[in-house]
Amino acid sequence: MNRFSLAVSRGIARVTEAALGPYQTAVIRIGFSATWLLFLLRELPHRHELYGPDGPWSWGLAEQLIGTNKAFTTLMWSDGRIWFELVYALAILSSALLLLGWRTRTMSVLFMVGVLSLQNRSVFMGDGGDNVLHLMSVYLVFTRCAQVWSLDARRASRARDARARGERVTDRTGPALWGVLGFALLAATLAGRMDGDDLLIPVLLWTVWAAQALWWLVGRRARSGEPRILLDVVANIVHNGALIVIMAEACLIYATAGWYKIQGSRWQDGTAVYYPLHLEYFSPWPALADLLSSSGTMVMLVTYGTVLVQVAFPFTLFNRRVKNALLAIMITEHAVIAVVLGLPFFSLAMIAADAVFLPTSFLRRLGGWTARARDRLLRRPGGREPVPEQHAPESSQATLIAGRVLGPSGPG
Repeated sequence: MNRFSLAVSRGIARVTEAALGPYQTAVIRIGFSATWLLFLLRELPHRHELYGPDGPWSWGLAEQLIGTNKAFTTLMWSDGRIWFELVYALAILSSALLLLGWRTRTMSVLFMVGVLSLQNRSVFMGDGGDNVLHLMSVYLVFTRCAQVWSLDARRASRARDARARGERVTDRTGPALWGVLGFALLAATLAGRMDGDDLLIPVLLWTVWAAQALWWLVGRRARSGEPRILLDVVANIVHNGALIVIMAEACLIYATAGWYKIQGSRWQDGTAVYYPLHLEYFSPWPALADLLSSSGTMVMLVTYGTVLVQVAFPFTLFNRRVKNALLAIMITEHAVIAVVLGLPFFSLAMIAADAVFLPTSFLRRLGGWTARARDRLLRRPGGREPVPEQHAPESSQATLIAGRVLGPSGPG
């Protein structure tokens, strides 16, 4: 076998035998669910004006727009206040449970439904981060984002230990949840609530529901391990494909933002950063904005530096040191934007998207620091559980993106 064939066979084996980036996908799951949850909780007193039937973007306007773009939103199924409150409450609940990693496959779907329902109901309520969250909520459905740092991972570990002791493990919550949601999905379909929507989301909902049933049946009824192995391979391929799409989407966001900035005259003369610092809407801390814009040299360096980092980042993915350095700069930049310009949820969404490129070694250390802080908070200095081991092998030959970008110890 020649060198090319060997590389291809290794790449195929790497993509099919394990779900890449367990820590990276866990971080983006936590990041995006936390961003959406915090936004919903902050806007809880204003929810009727933002997304409810009494908002400035009225029911009639939303109905006209959705009739044209065929966007999916459950809030257009009824204009009643009770229905709105129920959808909003379910969006909060699904975000919190996805953050914790409880029944993640189901919660990721409900999280997507909540994001699409609210954002498509009032399309002008956002600051840019809503577009990122909109896309990533769909991509998360295809990932196995609960391999680590989740209640699902802890439950799976306990189930393995119980089976090793010869105990029988029975899951009643999963089938019950599947049955209830299947009934709701069937009722919505028979009632014609899916008829006016684009087919993508309804088909995705039914596909995930059927896949969950198939997974359960194979686990319970298959006489050999081959069917479950086959399903595991398919799930790994789907996960790894979604991971690459998420990474490509993040690169596309930065590349297009950087190249569009280059075409602007204010970015060319180095003064673009000055103006948003002095807009009243984006100045929660006027004194801090004045301090940052007091030096023309500093404004020019930040302006040119922003464009340089955004344009260069996609081209640095195969050099881990340069990539990590630019990644730290971009995360710092978003943190500054959150404070200085008063855009916390935009910054949180972008930081969550950036997290897919963080090295696994750093994320594992971060998990260890978090666990130790938790133990100190709970006053259990000797009771920390070990950080879950990564499921991906050590080799980093997965694909051109997921292997080299994420790093030497698997994806990171």
